[in-house]
Amino acid sequence: LQIMASRFPLTRFSVTAATATRNRVAHITRRNFAAEAVPEGFVAKRKGVEEHAKSSSDLWKKISLYVCPIALIASSANALMIMKQHAQHHHEAEDHPPFAYQKLRTKPFCWGDGDHTLFHNTAVNGP
Repeated sequence: LQIMASRFPLTRFSVTAATATRNRVAHITRRNFAAEAVPEGFVAKRKGVEEHAKSSSDLWKKISLYVCPIALIASSANALMIMKQHAQHHHEAEDHPPFAYQKLRTKPFCWGDGDHTLFHNTAVNGP
């Protein structure tokens, strides 16, 4: 301790800065209370808002857990039925003539055979 005291002597500025810092921290941590208590109407109103929020969140939790899965299953079944009906009257696509401006490639794609796009569907887009 003697060695540190001789290497770092306390100056008037360092004592003043330390005192100012201590006073500022004490001011920040001090609790300032209002002169009067919180009115009862405010507390009751906040309690009512809290109860309403709890009941609303419970309602939406139940909707998410019980109604949404049923709605997803029903809409998926509907989409499947529509797709099957559409597939029944689906006919073969007619051959389109190869125009010079179609399938221009300056370099091959880096997937597959290099000639088809990433989302190419042979059933719809042809060979």
